[in-house]
Amino acid sequence: MSKTFSRALARKRVMSNDGMLIGVIKNIMIDLSTGQVVDLIVKPDDTFRTDGYRMDGDRMLVPFESVKDIKDYIVVDRYLLKRSG
Repeated sequence: MSKTFSRALARKRVMSNDGMLIGVIKNIMIDLSTGQVVDLIVKPDDTFRTDGYRMDGDRMLVPFESVKDIKDYIVVDRYLLKRSG
């Protein structure tokens, strides 16, 4: 995956690789010792069922390892997302 600035991720929509809208990115979580992105913090869309996914209050924690592409949308593998939940 190519490099991108964190500000380029602000308010991007997060979609699954099967075309389901998951939500909108609100923030990112970074491991300060390595500088690696750990999680995307996403406000789930009203139509997305969050049962079985990692949540922190009303925000969903999307492991960065599930991200497959970042362009107009952030595309995540829903299987990897669910598995780490």
